[in-house]
Amino acid sequence: MKKISEFTGITENLLAFREEVKDAEKITFIGMPGVCSPFALLFAYVVKEKESVFITGTDIKSARKLELTDQGMEFGESANPNADVVAILGGLAMPKTNIKPDEVNKVIKNVLKKDGKLIGLCYMDIFREYDWDQKLNFDCIINGTLNGFILRK
Repeated sequence: MKKISEFTGITENLLAFREEVKDAEKITFIGMPGVCSPFALLFAYVVKEKESVFITGTDIKSARKLELTDQGMEFGESANPNADVVAILGGLAMPKTNIKPDEVNKVIKNVLKKDGKLIGLCYMDIFREYDWDQKLNFDCIINGTLNGFILRK
């Protein structure tokens, strides 16, 4: 894969995602609870006009609709996860999850519609660090880098 553009900040990160899925009708996010689920809600918010679903880990039966409420996006009822875009969240690639790329590929095969798009959403280049970019057939990876500091009086 080659770098096609750069961005800074969370707003540009979200806008990059929105641009990448502009032609999609439905997006299914796949990630870990706690680590990935808040990011799925955030990314789903910027495309709130589209149908969005979240799958926990590799458990297709866990699929839940992401619904817009007065408080933002929230998890709703069970949903059909089949979608024209599948967004894999970087938390899946963390070693402590014990989830292997071949397990994720099985879920993708069952969820992603024919001619659909597979997107990676990650931070700190985790997909390349653990070779998931070589083991999943991503059409696009949107990677953000976090830099921070602490101020104290």
